[in-house]
Amino acid sequence: MKIRRYLNLLLFLFVSEAITSQELGKFNDIKALTFIPDYVFSGSSLDKWHSFDSSGVWNAKDGVITGEVTQGKGPGILLFDDSYQDVAFQVSVKRDGPVEAGFLFRFERVGDIYEAFLVSVDKSGSLVSYDIIFDAKGNEKSRKKLLRAGGISYRVAPPMKEKKEENNRFSGYKRPEPPEDLPVTRPNTNFVNGEWNQVESYVDVNMIRSFLNDGREVGGTTGEETNQDGYGPIALYIGGAGKVQFKNIFVKDASIKRTPLEKTSERFVKQRISDMYYSWATDAADFNKDGIRDIVAGPYIYYGPDFTNRSEIFPAITGSPSLDFPYNRVQDTYDFNNDGWPDVLASAFTTTLYINPKGMHKRWNSYDVLPEGGQSEITTFSDIDGDGKPELVYGAKGFVRYAKPNEKDSTRPWVVFNVSKAGHALAHGIGTGDINGDGRIDILNALGWWEQPEVLDTTKTWKYHPVAFGRYGKRSSNIGSSLMAVYDVNGNGLNDVVANLNSHGFGLAWYEQKRNKKGEISFVQHMIMDDYNSNNSGDVTFSQLHGATFADIDNDGINDYIVGKRYFTHLDNYYDPDTYGPPVIYWYKTVRDASAPGGAKFVPQLINNRSGVGSEIDAVDLDDNGTLDIITSTNNGTYIYWNKTNPNAQ
Repeated sequence: MKIRRYLNLLLFLFVSEAITSQELGKFNDIKALTFIPDYVFSGSSLDKWHSFDSSGVWNAKDGVITGEVTQGKGPGILLFDDSYQDVAFQVSVKRDGPVEAGFLFRFERVGDIYEAFLVSVDKSGSLVSYDIIFDAKGNEKSRKKLLRAGGISYRVAPPMKEKKEENNRFSGYKRPEPPEDLPVTRPNTNFVNGEWNQVESYVDVNMIRSFLNDGREVGGTTGEETNQDGYGPIALYIGGAGKVQFKNIFVKDASIKRTPLEKTSERFVKQRISDMYYSWATDAADFNKDGIRDIVAGPYIYYGPDFTNRSEIFPAITGSPSLDFPYNRVQDTYDFNNDGWPDVLASAFTTTLYINPKGMHKRWNSYDVLPEGGQSEITTFSDIDGDGKPELVYGAKGFVRYAKPNEKDSTRPWVVFNVSKAGHALAHGIGTGDINGDGRIDILNALGWWEQPEVLDTTKTWKYHPVAFGRYGKRSSNIGSSLMAVYDVNGNGLNDVVANLNSHGFGLAWYEQKRNKKGEISFVQHMIMDDYNSNNSGDVTFSQLHGATFADIDNDGINDYIVGKRYFTHLDNYYDPDTYGPPVIYWYKTVRDASAPGGAKFVPQLINNRSGVGSEIDAVDLDDNGTLDIITSTNNGTYIYWNKTNPNAQ
């Protein structure tokens, strides 16, 4: 890993103590490093730790803390010297038998007792959270399991019931069983005795969110919404009898959040055309037919060339970045009813067509052309069948699909074509392009690509080629990209694929297309960016790559990949990794280099470090000057980045 990058970042964040390159060089058995720590344990000294008055025997050697407890003598508790209310904590833990291994938070004396919250790996290997009480000597007096709470909805959990009400958004929809031909499946994240296991916990207000072996969240609430009490050190905990080892101990004070000084690339001029949270979607067209492109973002049309006037498509109500998802994930423009005026197609969990009123000063009529629920968050708009008209490519009900407007009336339900068999559709990641060079557009997602047949038959699905264009893990329960790019990255005449690996986690890669003597196609993955424990191109690291596109930003004749962080992508909480990292947007310049793996490399170029992205990014020449400008709409506004590239430069 790049030690200098770590040191610079940690010093910039005013770390609690110096971290040496030796300490950083000992990180191993880490499945993911999803935050920059203030403190890292290393060496063979327990200088910042002390044993509570309990039976535990503790020692340290070469970055590993070992604790041992004898049966019947109470738990072992090793306290960290610093106290926190809100904290991020990660550790690798190993035990040889069914001894309880855990971590205490907000360990606080109240009268003659000590109260704390315990995140425990119990004897069976399950991750469980408790409210726990000790007497003055560290003997356990009582424990009460915390009510389960978590998921994407809460930062501050409201009063909880024992049985949470179900979300009926997709009532009646049963997810298909995973097909046997998938190239990637969910990893086993169970605790394994005798091996190193990773536990990551976040204590924030009245929520504890924990993750075992980079797996699914286990959430618990510490009490009522107003119960934010508790302040004290974290501690390593051993219950029962046995020996437990701890290493890769990372601590971060979660009460401190950093907003960087804003920076915009010299290549771009930023224009913020809305200050409010309306949409994660954008597109551009000449909606009022004055010869100048306009922008649609959620409920508003912003009129060019200055984009200071706007009008509603439908009633505009702002959302809360902490609590609300927006109206739209993706928007596309096209003259769907052939009247000469561009309309708007908006895709979220259903797809709605808004018909342009042709200059009338009114809101637009809307039609649910794909009303079924369970649609993918990422869609793309492409001419699949070569008739000169684009179709919507998406996933729903387990199928990868495309849909065509009804030929007689585009406002009536559209005609749907299944590309895949059931079970191949994903919530994230879709792409189109000619993979095999036969002149026909193929469709792909994180599970592979579907080859368009020579003759389209609406009763038959397309040939499936399994390829893992994504991954599980890095603290995300989903798999799949935002918009996936298909173009010739290394200049060898074969189309490659560029994709982020997990829209709610970490990872960006390009996939080099290979062909054997028989012409059979395979792909080789070349990582561009991973988590904080990785060597990343340009020392750039960020998560939540939920919006992307590809286009030639610098006019060198080669496509580049534009991608950024969707801030609060699952709202204002620690459900996703590095939620509060800077909301950046970058373009990755494609550089063909015979000495690089695969014959190409991607060089990150910052666009801005404060806007982030929505669920899509659009690259459009808004001012007809020969360069592509960038549009995105986020939970802090809607932005244009005017590209100052000299279109005549060689």
